[in-house]
Amino acid sequence: MNPSDKYNRPLRDLRISVTDRCNFRCTYCMPKEMFGRDYEFLPHDELLSFEEIEDVARSFVSLGVNKIRLTGGEPLMRRDLESLISKLAGIPGVDDLAITSNGSFSRERANSLKEAGLTRMTVSLDALDNETFMRMNDVDFPVERVLDWIEASNEAGLNPVKINMVVKRGVNEDAILPMAEYFKGKGHILRLIEYMDVGHSNGWRLDDVVSAQEMRDLIHAEMPIEPSEANYRGEVAKRYRYVDGDGEIGIISSVTQPFCGDCSRARISADGKLYTCLFAIGGKDLRSLIRSGASAEELSAAISSVWSEREDRYSELRSAQTQDLPKVEMSYIGG
Repeated sequence: MNPSDKYNRPLRDLRISVTDRCNFRCTYCMPKEMFGRDYEFLPHDELLSFEEIEDVARSFVSLGVNKIRLTGGEPLMRRDLESLISKLAGIPGVDDLAITSNGSFSRERANSLKEAGLTRMTVSLDALDNETFMRMNDVDFPVERVLDWIEASNEAGLNPVKINMVVKRGVNEDAILPMAEYFKGKGHILRLIEYMDVGHSNGWRLDDVVSAQEMRDLIHAEMPIEPSEANYRGEVAKRYRYVDGDGEIGIISSVTQPFCGDCSRARISADGKLYTCLFAIGGKDLRSLIRSGASAEELSAAISSVWSEREDRYSELRSAQTQDLPKVEMSYIGG
């Protein structure tokens, strides 16, 4: 059973938030003004257990999912995450198992993740100079340790490592070229991401968005690039390869050039709600269904029913009609 939604989009990708906690306070995701010392994160018993996450993942795979990404918050803050990775890697049909991390952990951890069955690593890094990067992560975490994590992930075989850079006008657009120059030829893939209006805590304004076209033109003027074919239908980043053959970059343009038409991603929040869009205003409670004793078939049927009714295309509709919707926060739903 492979459900399609109202726009004939298949279900192929699953993103699972394993925690709503993070040790960074990035200004575009978990600003200190909202996520301060007194902020109450989800208690442990409200999180899906690893066994429950495995049950959910198996149901999604039975419906056609073959790519799973673990997110947060910061997923590596979830204790003993390697045991979950081992469970998920053992599900027949999972071809790609990845994590998005801020790269703030010891390099030895990369080896244990690979040994558990992780296949790829994506790392968030928004600038190469410490002044800009620390201002954005807002916890004074140095660039050098993230770069060490990227190399450790590469050495462990979690490659190609993708580096996600959120670009915000007036904050870090000057870091685009240094980032491109640094990662060019290293075998990693830099992905430039338009600053998005996820949730309500980041004070998003359209004027803060550096467009995909601006980013592409900036790089092309210094290091010529040309379009490259997508790896698969629904790939979020537009791929470009360097004309000199020295690698590739990706640009994610969900604000100025929406890609809703090919979106095949479902998201599970840390407390077990199913969301069918990054900009969703509500989710289906799978945790209650699981804890009430639902069978695997009943769980799969519930997921299929939600997906079959899906008609989300927020980024294509983004306008005055959508700006005040009570969207879920990025730290809760994952990226």
